[in-house]
Amino acid sequence: MSDIKIQMKGISKVFETDELETHALKNVDITIKSGDYVSISGPSGCGKSTLLSLLGLLDMPTTGEYEIEGLDVSALSLDQAAEIRNSKIGFIFQSFNLIDELSVFDNVALPLRYNTKVPSDQEIRDRVSHCLELVGMSHRTSHKPNQLSGGQQQRIAIARALVGNPAILLVDEPTGNLDSKSGDQVMDVLQNSM
Repeated sequence: MSDIKIQMKGISKVFETDELETHALKNVDITIKSGDYVSISGPSGCGKSTLLSLLGLLDMPTTGEYEIEGLDVSALSLDQAAEIRNSKIGFIFQSFNLIDELSVFDNVALPLRYNTKVPSDQEIRDRVSHCLELVGMSHRTSHKPNQLSGGQQQRIAIARALVGNPAILLVDEPTGNLDSKSGDQVMDVLQNSM
């Protein structure tokens, strides 16, 4: 098996309205191998968010080829994209996107419950417990997100992203809403989890 996780060739994304065509990405080629740590930077409006949306199968390219672990994902149906997102991609966003009504445990377990290959209750407990331990939050399993600090909420979001053992972890400004100390702690957790 190849160690290439992501391969994009000639990827373009065009947003069209009646009056205007906006070329958000033009002819992008990317190869990312297993173990690579890649940062995408640039000025506002250069296509970073569009590229991240394509990488995470939240949107599809207008043209080009996209493979994840050798599987062509360039033109999937919504259901197929959702299944691959759930099984192969972990997301960590700047906004934590935790559900306030759910406990920390249930927030972390959520991706497993939507998986087409739903693990047993014991496996869910084991995987959630492992990920919460990994991010130093195993003592907060029954808390609600609004009972946690911003840094703690981001660590819960990291645990949720890791619980499905994703092949790819997409991280969008994970420290953008945090103070510098909490941001440093989150970056340490990310570094140690890879």
